[in-house]
Amino acid sequence: MQQTIANHISYTGIGLHSGQPVTIELHPAPEDTGIVFCRTDLSNAPCVAAGAAQVTDTMRATTLEDGTAKVFTVEHLLAALRVFGIDNCRVDISSPEPPVADGSAIVFWQLLERAGSREQKKRRLVRRVAKEYIVRDADKFIAILPYDGLRISFTSVNPHPFLGVQYFDCIITPESFVAEIAQARTIGFLHEIEALQAQGLALGGSLENAVVYDQNGSVNEPRFTDELVRHKVLDVIGDLALAGIVRGHVIAVKSSHALNTALAKQLLDIEQEEE
Repeated sequence: MQQTIANHISYTGIGLHSGQPVTIELHPAPEDTGIVFCRTDLSNAPCVAAGAAQVTDTMRATTLEDGTAKVFTVEHLLAALRVFGIDNCRVDISSPEPPVADGSAIVFWQLLERAGSREQKKRRLVRRVAKEYIVRDADKFIAILPYDGLRISFTSVNPHPFLGVQYFDCIITPESFVAEIAQARTIGFLHEIEALQAQGLALGGSLENAVVYDQNGSVNEPRFTDELVRHKVLDVIGDLALAGIVRGHVIAVKSSHALNTALAKQLLDIEQEEE
C-alpha cells in the first residue's frame, strides 16, 4: 500500500550552493500526491512536483521548476524518502534549496524515523523495467536492466590521485542504505572552490558538510575509503526517484545528474502497475 509520513516534522539549516538559511517542513499528504515541494517564502506558496518532467537544470545538482516554484539540490532528500518508502509527502520549503545538513542523506533519514510512516488505502504504483534503457554521453553512461528490486552498480573515475577508479555495487534496502550509502557526503576540491563560488555555487559548503581534497589528499576525514562512489549512488537513487518507484538494475559509469535525470525521463514511458 502507499505510505505517507505519520507526523509533521521540520529541520533548519543552510543550502549547499545558495548558502541561504532554510527550513523544511515535511507534512503527510493524501494518496497519489507524490512528493511535492511548496515554496512558503513566495506568494501563494507555489508547488512543484518531484517529477522528471519538472527537471530544468542539472549543473552540480538537480533543479525542479514549475512556474514560480523552483527548488534545487533535492536529490539527497528524495533518496531518503524513496528508500524509507514514502510515496506521498508535502515538503514546505522557505528557500529554493533544502538544507545541506552534513552533506549526506543521513539527517533526512533520521528525520523520517522520527516522523514515522503511515499506511494508506490505495496500492502503490511501480515502474517495472522489462527491457534495457540507456543514456550515453561519450565515455559516460547509465543503463537500467530488468531486476526484481533496485540494485545499483556504479563505477566512478576521477583524475585525482587519491580518488581514481572506485566501484560500488549494492542492492538497495533500508538497511543497506543506512549502513552503506546515506552517510556518504558530497566531495569537493580546494582548487574548485573559488570558481564555483564565482558561479554562485557551493556558497554554503564547508568542512562540516563535504569531504574536501587538495593535492595532498583529503583535508578532513572521509567516512569511507570510497565515499565518492557511494555518494554517486546516493545521487542516482534521488534522481531516479523522479520517475517514481522503479524496479531494475542500474549500471552506471561516470554518470551525472544530467544522465541520471535523462534516464528518469525515459522511464516515464513505462506504464505504472500496482505493487
